[in-house]
Amino acid sequence: MDRIVEIEKISLEDEKTEISLRPSDFKDYVGQEKIKSNLSVAIEAAKKRKDSLDHTLFYGAPGLGKTTLAHIIANKMNANIKVTSAPMIEKAGDLAAILTNLENGDALFIDEIHRLSPAIEEILYSAMEDFRLDIIIGSGPAAQTIKIDIPPFTLIGATTRAGMISAPLRDRFGMQFRLQFYTPDELAIIIKSAAIKLNKICQDKAAFEIAKRSRGTPRIALRLLKRVRDFADVSGEDEINEQRAIFALKNLGVNDLGFDEMDIRYLEILANSGNRALGLSTIAAALSEDEHTIEDVVEPYLLANGYIERTAKGRILSFKSQEILGINKEKTLF
Repeated sequence: MDRIVEIEKISLEDEKTEISLRPSDFKDYVGQEKIKSNLSVAIEAAKKRKDSLDHTLFYGAPGLGKTTLAHIIANKMNANIKVTSAPMIEKAGDLAAILTNLENGDALFIDEIHRLSPAIEEILYSAMEDFRLDIIIGSGPAAQTIKIDIPPFTLIGATTRAGMISAPLRDRFGMQFRLQFYTPDELAIIIKSAAIKLNKICQDKAAFEIAKRSRGTPRIALRLLKRVRDFADVSGEDEINEQRAIFALKNLGVNDLGFDEMDIRYLEILANSGNRALGLSTIAAALSEDEHTIEDVVEPYLLANGYIERTAKGRILSFKSQEILGINKEKTLF
């Protein structure tokens, strides 16, 4: 299922765009003000002590800027950053190779850190606390433990599922930050700035129109901006105006609440249930999708924003959604 408002999946094109539009300093990073303030203090203190920054954990929904913050930290600390993801670290040797190649003060960014295997976590504990690797070579009576000193470094972890990180690993992070969803005003600033970097002017009202349909997520905002820009380019327009933005977003199937057709179908199934709670298998069958897709792709945004409620008996419409569907009963939601 390919959805333009999908957060979890990120295409190679989206990844390249994010990298090219990524800010390199806190002053250019919009939103997450409390996190930026606390990080700035910690970074300045570490630099005064000529010490490495405490290990840092970022958690929250996909697309909110965890990777960008990691790069800004490395930039502010005048350090190199090594980027990897937990699924790529399959063996102890993989982790050892990464850690032994770090230089003093470098940052190691591990995305999806909740997916590290327990065996890898065990090795990471001593590396984080004592900057030492304890590697066991061989097995049985002939097994030997080799201790390798590594330079002080900063581990920056990112996860969308903080609850899946083991307590011993989570406790070793000196700083832990939860990223919040962005307001439409914040997203509009991001959109206008990104449009300039994409050689396009986006008018204020057009930027806000895109922003309020972006589910509070910069990644989605940038994806929608690129598609709206396509419509403007085809029409030969130098600027993205409000009318063009609304026309493009309507054609893309994204309404003013950020819902796409899959979200609407989901809500309508619940609305037609006669106020009965519906089980996940029932909803999946009605949408012709598998249960994991519904649970991991469709529901998170609807749950996080109070459009549906998950009870012991199943899923039900929230009062918020009942009002929305009631208001739009005699007209389409798009």
